[in-house]
Amino acid sequence: MNTFKIAHLYPDEMNLYGDGGNVRCLYFRLAKRGFDVRVREVKIGDRLGNFDLLFIGGGQDREMKIISRDLKRKSDELCYAVQSGKTILAICGGFQLLGEYYQSASGEVMELSGALDFYTVGGKERMIGNTVFKTPFGTVVGFENHSGRTYLPSHLSPLGKVIRGFGNNGEDRGEGVLYLNTFSTYAHGPVLPKNPAFADELLRRATACELAPLDDTEETLCHNTLIKRFT
Repeated sequence: MNTFKIAHLYPDEMNLYGDGGNVRCLYFRLAKRGFDVRVREVKIGDRLGNFDLLFIGGGQDREMKIISRDLKRKSDELCYAVQSGKTILAICGGFQLLGEYYQSASGEVMELSGALDFYTVGGKERMIGNTVFKTPFGTVVGFENHSGRTYLPSHLSPLGKVIRGFGNNGEDRGEGVLYLNTFSTYAHGPVLPKNPAFADELLRRATACELAPLDDTEETLCHNTLIKRFT
């Protein structure tokens, strides 16, 4: 039995809108395929250590400030993980903390990990609602709720193209970022249970092997129903 290690970064502070359900979804899909799955919570003061997949959930400005000092200590490890091609899924606030900085609506600047050279600016109005976007591995449906506007440099590609919703900034129709094996998105929900193809794309990259198919009848029905409803 192959052992698979999931690291869940800041599970207490960064866990909005059921984002922790993504970890449970990955656990389930791996266990069904015979993997011995170990989930390790990486909290303030802990090192990232070794992992096969790193998950970072969403958080508000308050939670971002709480973890900001510890994040600086972890920046080198995060940068190495991203640049070495480790598989990472970061949601909303977790997406933002992989960037260089976050500037609040009042002008306060919070330095972040700098693992990728994008930045986020807080807006006065929130971007809220159901979202649908196209990716290289299928259409993804989720829910977004963020005031931050994220801007990618030209050499970084978004994870997908918005069909319904706002995406990174409500301007360029980009949603998230996909760099090597780092996946970032504003889609909450949690996003993976209703997007099994997205979940398996992460797992294929993290395991570096072909995965046995699962019976995704209910998940696919939910996925297709939501896309029809929202587009």
